[in-house]
Amino acid sequence: MSFVTKKWNTLSQAEVLGKIFKRTLIIFLCGFLLYWFPFVTMDKANQVIFAPISHTRILGVLQRIALAYCIASLLIYYFKPGTVIAISISILLLYWAFMLIGGDAPDPLSMTGNLGYKIDMWLMGPDHMYHGEGVAFDPEGWFSTLPSVVNVTFGFMAGKFIQEKGKSYEGLAKLLLAGFALIVIGYFWDLSFPINKKLWTSSFVVYTVGLDCVILAAIIYVVDFLGRTNWTKFFTVFGKNPLFIYLLSEVGATVLYIIQVGGVSLYSWLYQNIYRHAGLYLGSLLFAISWMLFCWLIGLFLDKRKIYVRV
Repeated sequence: MSFVTKKWNTLSQAEVLGKIFKRTLIIFLCGFLLYWFPFVTMDKANQVIFAPISHTRILGVLQRIALAYCIASLLIYYFKPGTVIAISISILLLYWAFMLIGGDAPDPLSMTGNLGYKIDMWLMGPDHMYHGEGVAFDPEGWFSTLPSVVNVTFGFMAGKFIQEKGKSYEGLAKLLLAGFALIVIGYFWDLSFPINKKLWTSSFVVYTVGLDCVILAAIIYVVDFLGRTNWTKFFTVFGKNPLFIYLLSEVGATVLYIIQVGGVSLYSWLYQNIYRHAGLYLGSLLFAISWMLFCWLIGLFLDKRKIYVRV
């Protein structure tokens, strides 16, 4: 975003808003269709029927990215940097207050007692929510999307700072110090508002942004200051087609579950007959690495042919 927004100055307001809303809609629909895939299911008579939209999850990872991008883009477009930072901090503080006040006693942050859960149940109902925890609970819910916007606005500010001052030792030192400061703030905030990814707590936002700044500073030092770039080629494959590779990994995993081998899914068959021999945890890790490398090879194939999926 810190690169793209420079082009907004040459466009009309209608053109900028059109680009923002178009990108938001496409990414959101990709996520929604991803969870609806393969669009068919089996009824009680083992007949293939069209998967009802009434039982399709509405939110998810890509949907959150779309919404957070949209809100952050509008803030950045209409307000000055100082105002954006002030609004971002206000969002984190208000989210903290509302989550503690609006949740059920004695634990306002419990899975089915927090304010975000109540809002999701009211807006969507259980049939449109995630059930991976055994109950209806969406880790990418509507209310918890608000603090995730701050990850985007802070990321934008970091990107803008890196472009302006990141190539100097002074700029790198400031980025590193900012990262450490945010990590410390997140660590102490955790004492009263726990670092929790599924609730996307304010302490989680501050802590992860701090980690990102430190990691970015380390990468800039190695790549730009030391000139060591050979190791980066592996990662740029993902960076050139991030949306496509993410969709491939999710759709591909779903296909592995659909294909049946010996009465079980191909996903389970591969794990039980190949990876499980390495042990439960190591086998699971090796399975994940293998799938990641498979998706990477597809990304490499596209990169070699200069095929890039843009949104």
